[in-house]
Amino acid sequence: MNEHLILMEPVRLALQGIVDRMQSRMMRAAYSSIAREGGDCAAAVFLPDGRLLAQARSLPLLLGSLIPAIAGVLQRFPAPQMAEGDAYLMNDPWSGGTHLPDLIVVRPIVSEGATVALAAAILHHQDVGGMAAGSIPPNATDIYQEGLRIPPVRWRAAGVVDSNVETLLTANSRTPGNLLGDLNAQWSAVCLGATETAALRQRTGAPFNAVCDALIAQSERMTRDALRQAPDGAWQWEDQLDGDGVDDKPVRIAVQLRKQGDTLTIDFTGSSPQTHGPVNASPSAMMSAILFFMRSLAPQAPNNAGCLAPATWVLPEGSIVNPSLPAALNARTATVKLACNAMLSAWSLGASRDPLASNAGVATVLSLGGARADGQRWLFTEIIASGAGASASADGTSGISTDVGNARNTPVEVIESEAPLRVRTYAIREGSGGVGRFAGGHGVRRVYELLEGQGSVSYRGERHVSRARGSLGGGDGSPSAARIERADGRIDVLPARARAEWSAGDRLVIETAGGGAWGAAADTLATPKDQPT
Repeated sequence: MNEHLILMEPVRLALQGIVDRMQSRMMRAAYSSIAREGGDCAAAVFLPDGRLLAQARSLPLLLGSLIPAIAGVLQRFPAPQMAEGDAYLMNDPWSGGTHLPDLIVVRPIVSEGATVALAAAILHHQDVGGMAAGSIPPNATDIYQEGLRIPPVRWRAAGVVDSNVETLLTANSRTPGNLLGDLNAQWSAVCLGATETAALRQRTGAPFNAVCDALIAQSERMTRDALRQAPDGAWQWEDQLDGDGVDDKPVRIAVQLRKQGDTLTIDFTGSSPQTHGPVNASPSAMMSAILFFMRSLAPQAPNNAGCLAPATWVLPEGSIVNPSLPAALNARTATVKLACNAMLSAWSLGASRDPLASNAGVATVLSLGGARADGQRWLFTEIIASGAGASASADGTSGISTDVGNARNTPVEVIESEAPLRVRTYAIREGSGGVGRFAGGHGVRRVYELLEGQGSVSYRGERHVSRARGSLGGGDGSPSAARIERADGRIDVLPARARAEWSAGDRLVIETAGGGAWGAAADTLATPKDQPT
């Protein structure tokens, strides 16, 4: 046992290094800028029974969803039946996937003829078919309009691609070259994970399995210790989405946290029924929010499945957080972000005398496509940040992806090199954060001009009506806004989820929401940030 204790920290650090290198390799090799620059991808290593062993530090929106994805793959392809060089592919939300652009690749790590671990990589692909370029139609009403749905299938055998699977994939994508290039980036990542994990296991020797179990147990123990230090009780939080993309009726997200001793129940009963539009979130997508929240309780704990052991979650069937087939769900990002924000806010009410102000809860997903003047087609997708909520000791950060959505900024130079666009403005949206003793973080302002040809806009925003709430008298953040300023002077205002067409000379203006403020503005003079040093 002492030998296991001595090995735990070196193995933990080695595993974290492996998954972070998997993430870096995938981003370096990716074809699409949303993965290469924005980091909309994630990597992890699992034990053959499906338990999460280690995960990269990005992207939480995708990391948690790998847990049910692995379970879905193992249900169809049990670990003892896997072989060296196999790879499995899936994106089906009813088999553990999130939404259809997120393709998941899993490779078994085989030693002495047995599967000893699994390497997994998930990446948001530029286009997997469906009714709109980018496969994120904001007005979709069922999954079949959103693209190609893939249950777990064997993509490679002994390292060789199944040409039938590849033909099916490329026939359903508007950007087949990008799709194959990004899939190869995922393959490269899981190959690295397989090689390095096998080498770590060999270096560690016989105690490897016991050390992995001990690391998972340590994460559970540290999370339970953190729960025990908080008061018992029940705390709830409600928020809402600005419609579902089909109608503008608010969509309710409700959560209650019930903490007793070293256990926690996360209950989303009271959330709206599943919607016609695509803001539904599958249980696998919700797992990202739940895992992020549980990891936040003991952030120094090993980065594995142990943190989930003290938690029980309730996701009512037929609701926005557990929809039934054939629900549309490409726009699940807003739902997952607001659900995560609701958990953090509810916990803040119970575990702190100075609750945090709400984050903006927005990660705007923008997919632009069209044809140049010579007829050549183009497609571009990016994620735009918003503002963080303030705390009792600091202003919120501006222009940042918060909680589960820590995607990176896409540089203007990349945008303009990949599409016939000119970014006329990229700036912090001053004044959009809530006003208070500590101000909320400001959102972002982007202005794009289409330089040639015709194009389409798929816009998935949030907080056009609702606002990020301030805390203890702090002001709410400003709402988001989006519009197209036509070359002839007309202005078309866009709702929170919209599809639109535009032409050369038109400008698309995106303004994301700000975070809530902490404390009343009248207390500003008393704040430490204004005192002389």
